Amino acid sequence: MDWLDRVARLRRWTSNGVRAPHKPLLLLYALGSYQRDAGAELRYSAVEEELKRLLAEYGPSNPTTPAYPFHHMVSDGVWEVRTDQGPGSPGSGIGLLRSSGAAGRLAPGLRAALDQDPPLLGRMARVLLDAHFPASLHADLCEAVGLDLERAETGSVHGAGTAAARRQRDRRMRDLILTAYEFQCAFCGYDGALGASTVGLEAAHVRWWSHDGPDEVDNGLCLCSLHHKLFDKGVLGLGQDHRILVSQRFIGRSEASHRHVLALAGRPVIGPQPGLPPVAPRHREWHVRQVFHGAPRPPADQANPG
Repeated sequence: MDWLDRVARLRRWTSNGVRAPHKPLLLLYALGSYQRDAGAELRYSAVEEELKRLLAEYGPSNPTTPAYPFHHMVSDGVWEVRTDQGPGSPGSGIGLLRSSGAAGRLAPGLRAALDQDPPLLGRMARVLLDAHFPASLHADLCEAVGLDLERAETGSVHGAGTAAARRQRDRRMRDLILTAYEFQCAFCGYDGALGASTVGLEAAHVRWWSHDGPDEVDNGLCLCSLHHKLFDKGVLGLGQDHRILVSQRFIGRSEASHRHVLALAGRPVIGPQPGLPPVAPRHREWHVRQVFHGAPRPPADQANPG
C-alpha cells in the first residue's frame, strides 16, 4: 500500500474554498505521539484541549472542533478509534466522544508499515506539511505536535508519486519578488544586507503555495522574517486598498510590539516598483478569508484620537 499517496489524498470537508486542515493537524499530532511512544492511544478527553489549540493557531479563524477529524479520519484508512465498549467510533458528537472513552491511534496497517520502515514517518510528515502549510510554519508546527522531524526524516518524498511530490516550486520566485519590491520589506521597509547578500528578507506567498498559490509576482510580497511569520500566522493581512491589516486578536504591550506590529495598521504597502503588478485581489481575498484572524484594528493614526 502507498501510504504517502493515501496521506496526500486525505478527504477533507470543503465549502466555498474554506481551508480545512483538521485531518492533517490530527495526523501530524498522531505521528508525533507515535514517534514518542509507538503503543500509545490518544484518548479524546485527554487530548481535546491540545487539539483545539492547534486548530485555533493553525486553522482558519472560524470556531471549530477536533471531534470532526477524530471521528471522520477513520474513513481515510490511516486512523482507528475504539471506545470502552470496543472497536469503532461512536460518532462525531463531542459528548459521545468524551463519555464513551473514545481513543484513537494510527491504523494497524500503518503502524506495521512504520515499524518495518521507520523513515516513512518523516516522509509522511513532510507530505502533510508541504501540502497544507507554508514553509515558514513547519518548524513551529512540528514543535507544537511534538514531532522531531530532523530525527524522523531521512529522505525526500520527491518521486513518491503523490500530487504534493510532483508539484515543484519555482526557484526563481525569491529573486522575482525581492527584485519587484526592491529588496526591502513591503511592510516595514527593512533592507538589511551582509556584504552583497540580503539577510532577513524572504519571498512570501499571499495565497499559500500549498493551497495552489502560484509562484508569480502578483501572489508575492517581500517581507522581513518577522513580518513573514506574522503574515503567515494571520496577525497581519492586506486590505482592499493595499494597506496593512493588523488583527485585533494580536496583543502586544511592549514598545517593540507597538513599533513593529501595531503601528503598521493602516499603513500602505511599500512597492512593488512601477510597472510590476501588486498583489492580485483574488490572492489578497483568499488570505483575508483563510489566514487573517478576526477583525482588523483601526489605522494606527486613528487608534487614539486626541
